[in-house]
Parts: sequence; structure tokens; C-alpha cells
Amino acid sequence: MGLLFPFCNQIYAFIIKPVGIYLPKNTQMIATDIISPFFVPIKLTFLVAIFISLPNTIYQTWQFIAPALYRQEKSLLLGVVVSSLLLFASGILFCYFLVLPAIFHFISGFKLSEITMMTDITKYLDFVLSLFTTFGLAFETPVIVFLLIYLGILPIEKARQIRKYILVGAFIVAAIVTPPDVFSQTMLAVPLYCLYEIGLLVSRLIPSKDS
Repeated sequence: MGLLFPFCNQIYAFIIKPVGIYLPKNTQMIATDIISPFFVPIKLTFLVAIFISLPNTIYQTWQFIAPALYRQEKSLLLGVVVSSLLLFASGILFCYFLVLPAIFHFISGFKLSEITMMTDITKYLDFVLSLFTTFGLAFETPVIVFLLIYLGILPIEKARQIRKYILVGAFIVAAIVTPPDVFSQTMLAVPLYCLYEIGLLVSRLIPSKDS
């Protein structure tokens, strides 16, 4: 946090790029609260600092619990932790570079010409963070599917049979957690189902109990 503090405004400027393209000319983001211009970039920088420091936090935690694990448990837990972190980061990047531009493009094209987009920085950050969290968690689907099958909670044959229900469920979940537009819902539902299929593919690596 201390190292990132001098760049807190630049970090926030990077986050607002997706919406900045669609703001009218000669307009800027606005702050409706007195302390928002200071507090919002600091809040974002703090969250970025936590995320950047996660590998070290995970490593220190691993050093503490690893001696109590068997070799097979170490391999499983390490793979799950690393893949979860990478998938969560992938979900955030997917949201930033593809989903946010699509949402703002849809909104700017749908709004009336008499309406001027003037976005509050606090509400924008809350909106973006909620989407980052949603897509980050959605990208954990392969890990969840793998663990359910590995632990025997969900038999792999049953997981294959419920594909059509997963597809419908993906669109229902997307309709609930994303903004009310077709683009963002589809851009969550389709990857969510594809990630479910990836989880099934990875689960094939699990040795059968008979072997």
C-alpha cells in the first residue's frame, strides 16, 4: 500500500478508462461527496495492494500448513490454490477488457440524446468492483467442479447428465448478478458454461477408484 500510494490517482484513472471513452466530450467523472476524490482512489489502491500481495500471503500460509499434509494432499491443495488465483485474475481481466466496454457501449447507445452521462466516482467504483468479484468468482467454476467430483460429492456421470440444466442455470445466475442488459448477461453465462465443461475435462484426470 505504501509503495502504491503515490500512484493511487493513476490506478483509478486506469480503472475508469472503459467508461471514459463513452463520456461526452468536455465532461469528466464527478464526485458528489466531499471526501470522495481522496477516499475512492485510496480505497481502490488498498484493494489492489491486497491482491498483489496475495501470492506472498498464500506462500506464508502454505509454509505453515504444508508440514501437516501428505504428499498427495500437498499436490492437490497447491494445484487448487494456484489455479484459483489465476482463474480469479483471469475473470477480472475478462471483465475489464471485454465486459465493461460492452456494457458502456450498450448504455451509451441506448440512452436518450437529451441525457448526459455524468458518472459519480464512488458509484462507478462500487459497480466495477461488484462486476470484478462476480466474474472472478464465476471463473472459479472449473475448480469447484473438479473438487465436487474429486471428493465424490458429484459423480462425473451425473455432472455430464446435468449439462442442459447448468446451461439454463448459467443464464439465470447471469441475469441476477449482472446489469439488466443482454450483452453482460450473455458474456457471463457463456463463459460460465464453458468453464463448467473445462471442469469436466480436467476431472477426467482423476484416477478411478478401481485403478
